[in-house]
Amino acid sequence: MDEMELMMHLHLNNERQGPGSEATTLLALQLAQIDRNRSYKIADIGCGTGAQTLTLAQSLQGEILAVDLFPEFLTKLEERLQSQTLTASVTPICASMDQLPFKAGTLDLIWSEGAVYNMGFQKGVTYWKDFLKSGGLLAVSEISWTTSQRPQELEEFWNGEYPEMDTASGKIKVLEDAGYKVLGHFMLPENCWMENYYEPLLKSHPRFLEEFGNCDKAHKIVATDLQEVEFYQKYKDYYSYGFYIAQKP
Repeated sequence: MDEMELMMHLHLNNERQGPGSEATTLLALQLAQIDRNRSYKIADIGCGTGAQTLTLAQSLQGEILAVDLFPEFLTKLEERLQSQTLTASVTPICASMDQLPFKAGTLDLIWSEGAVYNMGFQKGVTYWKDFLKSGGLLAVSEISWTTSQRPQELEEFWNGEYPEMDTASGKIKVLEDAGYKVLGHFMLPENCWMENYYEPLLKSHPRFLEEFGNCDKAHKIVATDLQEVEFYQKYKDYYSYGFYIAQKP
């Protein structure tokens, strides 16, 4: 089993596969100036097990196309949907975010929380823009620096993990250069990281290691997680996830 599949199994039973919260999803909806009386065609890209998908489906009308590369995540999403009262329909779609099965100009809203780094922010927002209608909206969260100067140890760590990491102003410039009108942005608070993401992830490590026979690949994944949590606790003043809301003119 390769590392990506192992990571999928590690995250499979967790509510979230990255930092976030219901409150921040709702705030992004507010900044997007969504008309709750309208029906929307929405793609939730890199939806994972669907924490934000459920919030969207309880808040909006229309159809949500929940896209993820891993069918196991989509199965978990379908299980979660069964116990919820929804105002929008949800259709799981197993596909890669860089090979979307949609026609150009057909989506009202593209949503993606904590997933665009898989293809890179610039490449992702540029490619996805083609699928939006004129006036269509993009809401995407992306790890971002919160200061222009950082400790060298931290900068070296994230340059190794994700060289495209930048400040909010840098991410906004990427969106503007791609032809979007930026409507707003904000940074995720600490509870989105520790309470909602890291603490459940750390609790899942023992079961994960046991399930995969304490193999070297599983231990490597756990070690990387532990280092990432340690860095966040030490350096959380310097970075977070930025949530960026933009519109195709």
